[in-house]
Amino acid sequence: MIRFQLVALSGTKFDADVYEVTLPTLAGEIGVLKDHMPLVSVATTGVIAVRREAKDSDGAREFFATNGGVIEISGNTLRVLVDEADHADDINEAEAEAAIELAKKMKAEAKDEVSLERAQALVDRHSVRLQVAGLKRRHQKH
Repeated sequence: MIRFQLVALSGTKFDADVYEVTLPTLAGEIGVLKDHMPLVSVATTGVIAVRREAKDSDGAREFFATNGGVIEISGNTLRVLVDEADHADDINEAEAEAAIELAKKMKAEAKDEVSLERAQALVDRHSVRLQVAGLKRRHQKH
């Protein structure tokens, strides 16, 4: 088992012993299991998937949407520090879809590079939230 701690600015989102965590990084998705080599890396906007037990199916995983942060693996402890992390149970699909549409409108109306980058970051953030909500919904059907 590995201790997984997911900490956002609003507080601890997850802190428990788990079998596996899959994380989005600049180099692509990585899986972290017990006895992983020490690592400090950047987490990118994407989905964090947590498998609590080795026998758990993909459908039993817990999902979090994150907009990036820092990953640290030391010993059998994985810490992920992020600005925001939303658990699949806390995401309203309709609200996420509306937020994406608003962000796309902001992007289309952006008058400068900074506004364009902010709008794109919002599009990315809410797209991942919608993806996580969809993963939860699909796995509940099985």
